[in-house]
Amino acid sequence: MIEIKISTLSDGEFKRGVFATENIAKGVLFHAAPVLPYPNDEHEHIEKTLLADYAFEYGANHTAIVLGYGMLFNHSYTPNAHYDINFENHTFDFYAYTDIEAGQEILINYNGEVDNDDPLWFNEDIQDED
Repeated sequence: MIEIKISTLSDGEFKRGVFATENIAKGVLFHAAPVLPYPNDEHEHIEKTLLADYAFEYGANHTAIVLGYGMLFNHSYTPNAHYDINFENHTFDFYAYTDIEAGQEILINYNGEVDNDDPLWFNEDIQDED
């Protein structure tokens, strides 16, 4: 249903993104990404690594590294997908927010909520310079 391909939206080293291999209807769960949670007080160690940019909030007391394709979705303020945290299954469940066509890149809003247009954490320094 999904695959990793080169993305023109990515400015990271690997230029990857997640793409639909078939049409995905709005509302369909298309990926349940397992998580590796850890206590928030251990995050200071993660902040010393590249993984810090890929960590997700996981409740009030934990942070999580999202496995599977979960850390490879690119950002959009007009996403075609969203995720819900499934604490019972320890997964981030990714759903189509709109109909997604085969071959289309799947995008999420890194702020967590589909309509949240707050500046992203990795752009805050850039905006402060303006």
